[in-house]
Amino acid sequence: MDLPQHVIALDGLTLRRFDAVADLPEFLAVIEESLEHLRPWMPWVAGHSPAGTAEFLAERPELWASGRDFTYAITRDGAIVGACGLFRREDTPEDVREIGYWLHPAATGRGLATRTARALTAEAFRLPGVECVEIVHDPANRAGGAVPARLGFTEHLRRPAEALAPAETGEELVWRLTRERTPVS
Repeated sequence: MDLPQHVIALDGLTLRRFDAVADLPEFLAVIEESLEHLRPWMPWVAGHSPAGTAEFLAERPELWASGRDFTYAITRDGAIVGACGLFRREDTPEDVREIGYWLHPAATGRGLATRTARALTAEAFRLPGVECVEIVHDPANRAGGAVPARLGFTEHLRRPAEALAPAETGEELVWRLTRERTPVS
């Protein structure tokens, strides 16, 4: 089975696999400092706990090995500033992968989310059989839509979704980039 790179170096920004034990204290601190920033759009924030974060990190190696979910720490100058992932939802076709990402509020507005999404898109298209990459967000999250628009993704569809976070509207916007249309290298 072909798997993504464990470390993706991007000139001052690095995406790397989490180390469940070593990264837990720093990752917890980054999450705690980001809760109010993430609360409007991230449903998991409502149930956040140190034990839940430890469990999340502990599950990553098995999910990576299975080829289902590749989660990275986003680091800048060696410090964790967020998290991102490349995954396939159970209800999506085999040739589609989705990417997601979030940043500490102090790391926003610097192009890090765009660079992260570009790198994950390129990584997805290195995997055999992947023909489409999607980014999904609530349409009210305008910052969420700016990243795929900058990278050449197009609006693919809007679908109903249960509103689980405070600012969610009950709709998801799915952006898509196909292998043949990708400007990403």
